[in-house]
Order: sequence, then C-alpha cells, then structure tokens
Amino acid sequence: MLGEKLDVVPFLQRFSDEAVRLDPGEIRGLADAIFNCYQNQQIVFLCGNGGSGSNASHFCEDLAKGTIRRKDLDNDAKRRLKVVSLTDNTPYILALGNDEGFERVFVEQLKNLASPGDLLVAISGSGNSPNVLRAVEWANARGMTTISCTGFDGGKLRKLAQRSLHCPSDDMGMVESLHLAAFHWVVGNLLSRISPE
Repeated sequence: MLGEKLDVVPFLQRFSDEAVRLDPGEIRGLADAIFNCYQNQQIVFLCGNGGSGSNASHFCEDLAKGTIRRKDLDNDAKRRLKVVSLTDNTPYILALGNDEGFERVFVEQLKNLASPGDLLVAISGSGNSPNVLRAVEWANARGMTTISCTGFDGGKLRKLAQRSLHCPSDDMGMVESLHLAAFHWVVGNLLSRISPE
C-alpha cells in the first residue's frame, strides 16, 4: 500500500499522476455502454470482490439514484436505469459459495436475471478473479456486452472482456480509487443525458 511509504501530499500527487494516465475514451465508452442500456431498457450488472465488490455496490447505488433528479422522483413516467450489483445478495452468494463453490457466485445470478443485450461491468484490480472471469465468459457467450475494469497488467479479464477501463497502476488501493473516480464521472455524465435540466 502506497500510504505505508508515502506521506499525504506525495500520495495525492501519485493519485493525480495515475489519474491523468487513464484513457478518457475508455471512461466515455463505459458511460456510452450504460446509456445504451438505458435507451434499450436493458439491465446493467456489476460484480467484483473485496474493494472492487464495494466499488460495484457503490457504483450501482450511484447509477440508480444519481441519474434521476429529485423533481422526477414522483414521476412514474420517467424511465429509470435498470442496474443490479451481483455483490449484494448476501444469502444467495453464501449459499452458492458454500454449496457450489465461490467461482459460481456471480454467474449463477446472471443465469437467473440476464438477457442478451444486457451489460456486465466486471471489476477486478488483478484481472484474475475466477468468479469474475466465469461470469464474463458466460455473458460473452450469451449476447451480453462485457466491460472490464482492471489494474496492474489487466490480467486475463482485460483480454476476455469485449471492452475495458484499465488503470495501469501496480497498487491495489490506487486502482480501486481510480476506478471509483472514473465511476463518479460516468454517473455525472449519465445524469446530464438521462435527466437533463
């Protein structure tokens, strides 16, 4: 962890340096893919483990709530973004992990809920999480769009997913922070498109 070696100001400077290395086209591409789901009334699924799982939950909440303006909350005619975090159904995850193996905790949920044309945003700092890879393999084979959010060298996931948002950092905490910063931009961009002033 960089905080172990760097004081606050150098740490924040490192974050800034890493942030400007991100590919703006990849971040815009993520926003565009989610907006495409909104336009076509498809579902956006998110998954990840640990800090990436927390980012999946956070991004899901922001996409669901942060793309609708307060004035539209009681407007039932206002279409909403359909978004599901596969990290959040704890009893089902525990049952699957215990009975069938942890590598199945995301793919089995997709089998229950997903359809061709839906989007899977797969978040893994290492890019090598077996349960994330299995979900992406299944989604690719069934007509879903897949986007990986990775760090380090991207691992297997960056090659497996159809598109990527890659953070070329070698520190997991930095990767997770960069992902979240990119996700916050995506939410603001989508708000301007889904619920313009």
